[in-house]
Amino acid sequence: MSQVPFAQRDLYEKGVAALQKNNFDYALTLFGTVLRAEPGFYEAREALRATQHRRAGGKTSFFKKLVGSASTLTRGQVALRSDPLEAILIAEEALNDDPGNSSAHELLAAAALVAGLPKTALLSLEVAFKHKPTDRKLALELATALGQTGNRARAEKILRDLLQADPGDPSLNEHLKNLLANRTLHEGYGAIKDGQGSYRDIIRDKQEAVVLEQENRSVKDADVAGKLIDDYERRLAAEGDNLKLMRDIADLCRKRQDFDRAIGYYERIIATSGINDPMILQAVRDTRLSQFTHQEQSLDPAAPDHGDRLAELRSQRAEWQLDDARRRADQNPTDLHLRFELGDLYLKAGKVGEAIAELQKAQNNPNKRIPAMNLLAQAFAKRGMNDLAARKFQEALKEKLVFDDEAKELRYQLGVVLDKIGKSAEAIDQFKLIYEQDVGYRDVMAKVDAYYATNG
Repeated sequence: MSQVPFAQRDLYEKGVAALQKNNFDYALTLFGTVLRAEPGFYEAREALRATQHRRAGGKTSFFKKLVGSASTLTRGQVALRSDPLEAILIAEEALNDDPGNSSAHELLAAAALVAGLPKTALLSLEVAFKHKPTDRKLALELATALGQTGNRARAEKILRDLLQADPGDPSLNEHLKNLLANRTLHEGYGAIKDGQGSYRDIIRDKQEAVVLEQENRSVKDADVAGKLIDDYERRLAAEGDNLKLMRDIADLCRKRQDFDRAIGYYERIIATSGINDPMILQAVRDTRLSQFTHQEQSLDPAAPDHGDRLAELRSQRAEWQLDDARRRADQNPTDLHLRFELGDLYLKAGKVGEAIAELQKAQNNPNKRIPAMNLLAQAFAKRGMNDLAARKFQEALKEKLVFDDEAKELRYQLGVVLDKIGKSAEAIDQFKLIYEQDVGYRDVMAKVDAYYATNG
């Protein structure tokens, strides 16, 4: 906990005090704020979980499936592919309402493992696995988290139990082999540290070490990926509408930067299944954005038309992003996260009226409320509605519990609009508050120094 910034530790202590007084809603707000800033603050995660359970009064339903939270968890699954920390926040949003929601725990655990937070994953996996002890996917995730947090003996037992039920599964054998190699490595270093072993004892068989390295090598090599694609396409020709093979081919094509081909297979999945799967739609979006990035990076910076071509590509990218966001929002009209994304893109494109309409909806999303209010106030300011902008910035600041970069941005923008409507004294007060905390933020030093030079 000593490595956590003071501001977050202070909020954590206030959250603990609120929990002790049974002020559960305030405690949830405080712990949520802390974890947005410090997602690896495990003590705060434990306290949040305790608050959720106490607030529910023990009346949780582990088998309650997506009631009132289907859109939330679908959005979480989409976020998992590109932003695991956002997926964790979304899962916690569902757990605030139902701390026993199995789907939310599984989402949180998967996202935490991707984000490199095995202790956080373990907190949810223990709950999920207790109620689904035969779920192979959960068992593997639990073994992974246990291995990463040092409980390799229990992880080994889980994997051996799975192998006993399915001894021919090569992936289980690989998981166990990796775990045993990791265990040997750590125990070997421990023995060396104690003066009871040698580095030769860590891996006795050099050939085995080479085999392990080769087996664990990721399929990133272009030649290997190309051979896999050829093999999968032969199988697909024989098997017809195998959606998993299509997805595997699409993912491999994307890794090889064969973007159009990848998108073709993703779209084939949608056409074959007849379902606009949010995860496939997200994969299409991510692939197209990767293609734009690759095209920009492929431009010759020494070419005389480099600047024009770069500007053209960026314009095409922005236009495509806006069209894509509009399409996804039309398909999911109640998804407030998409409303925020669309409002942000509208604002960047100079479509201020459209941005205001979307951001007014998006501010009802607890996870995007303050960012949405920030952009909404900026949209008001772009329309010359500086009094409305000032009120919206002030409203957002009332909900900020810490003086972080987001708070600095809100105060800076508030100072700008206050100055525009002739409230110079109030404006400089905002710049002074930033100056006291971060003299290097934007041009606050110049603004404050100029004020004192003029006013003594």
